[in-house]
Amino acid sequence: MDGKDGKETPPEGGGEGNNTINGNNLEGKAEGQSSSVNLLEKLREQFTGLFFGGFADPEIFTASQGGRPHGHDGADRAPTEEHGNESATEKASALEGISKFSMRPQDIRDYLQRFVIRQEEAKKVLAVTICDHYNHVRRCLASPKELIRDYGKPNVLLLGPTGVGKTYLIRNLAKLLGVPFVKADATKFTETGYVGNDVEEMVRDLVRAANGDVELAQYGIIFVDEIDKIASNEAMGRDVSGRGVQVNLLKLMEDAEVSCVAPNDITAQMSAMVTFGGRRHRRESISTRHILFIVSGAFDRLNELVRRRSSAGSIGFTKKGFDDGGEDYLRLATTADFVQFGLEPEFIGRLPVRVACEHLRKKDLAQILISSEGSILRQYEKDFEGYGIELTLTEEAIYAIAGLAEEEKTGARGLMTVLERLFRDFKFHLPSTTIRRLNITEEIVRDPTTALRKLLADSSAQAEDIQRIHFP
Repeated sequence: MDGKDGKETPPEGGGEGNNTINGNNLEGKAEGQSSSVNLLEKLREQFTGLFFGGFADPEIFTASQGGRPHGHDGADRAPTEEHGNESATEKASALEGISKFSMRPQDIRDYLQRFVIRQEEAKKVLAVTICDHYNHVRRCLASPKELIRDYGKPNVLLLGPTGVGKTYLIRNLAKLLGVPFVKADATKFTETGYVGNDVEEMVRDLVRAANGDVELAQYGIIFVDEIDKIASNEAMGRDVSGRGVQVNLLKLMEDAEVSCVAPNDITAQMSAMVTFGGRRHRRESISTRHILFIVSGAFDRLNELVRRRSSAGSIGFTKKGFDDGGEDYLRLATTADFVQFGLEPEFIGRLPVRVACEHLRKKDLAQILISSEGSILRQYEKDFEGYGIELTLTEEAIYAIAGLAEEEKTGARGLMTVLERLFRDFKFHLPSTTIRRLNITEEIVRDPTTALRKLLADSSAQAEDIQRIHFP
């Protein structure tokens, strides 16, 4: 204790000792902060990987992949520092492609011709709609003033029986454009507040298809199939998968703000909290103003409604040009017909572009096997090629297969049913024989069992002859 001022005098060397202790404290704090940061980074990586890389819808196509479906490889994971430049490049490339959109309707139609047989009117309508929409998007990207102007979005309704190529048209269209694309089934949605998927989840899927890039996702395409299955049914009382879903969908098709994180998704909420404060700023919502919606359905019951209305006043006669297939009646469907079918007036009003697809006849199904780049026949040729067997078909055999597929009444899907039934036993027995070429004729199509027995008998006799020659 100092006698003059009453203050304690530090011991000799105490100042240096205090400095050392303070330095250790600072160093200890720095190490603790570093450990906390490392732990936070690890947690952020784990939660981010869980949310953005842990699952993927097989029907989601990314712009960076040129329309090819991505799987569980983490392609839609939020960009990290290492992949930041790559993701930024992909984003710039995708947006640049949209900003320089210059396709013509005939270019799009010609591309679709390579994959889809018939449906000429549907190809034409889709080609014009896509060009109109993305020319508008291009103007919006070039001039921000266009973004705030009123825009009547040309959402599309595709009608037609099953297996005529409705989904195939849109899938190939998405591949051509290279924009984010999502396909959903209307039957999995229920009205908000009930067990089931909310329609807004489609928009969040679109963000995932764009690798988390909201700016790119807002110019994507959402395709909703089986839309006729959500027609309201008054007899069921509270129809949570009918009228309620339509009301929610029409809001999206017009102009709505959708949260990028589902309010009931705990994993997403935790991921958002963990990534909060990171280098990458994430938008909280996405506008559906420029997302193009394309919906489709078979509308079987609507066919009968329109037929009765069109035939009113005619007894025993049918209008010229119509057949029992009924696809021409769908082309005559009006808004009143859709309302009577069970669609809300406001909902059908958001679908101004409507086009009916045609039934596929025998010659159309044969043409699919012969000339379509997506022919299921190529798959079977590859299957036999895997066993070292060359598969060929005569023209008569192809038309015989097409005739059997037409009897299935499931459109192009009937081709796979017939081919699977035809080749099942051949695939099982022939790989174990010496046969290296299989030529399918009309007789084999009509009676594959007898033809296979003869082939196996000939192969067995040939094997015995070879054995006698080499092993007398």
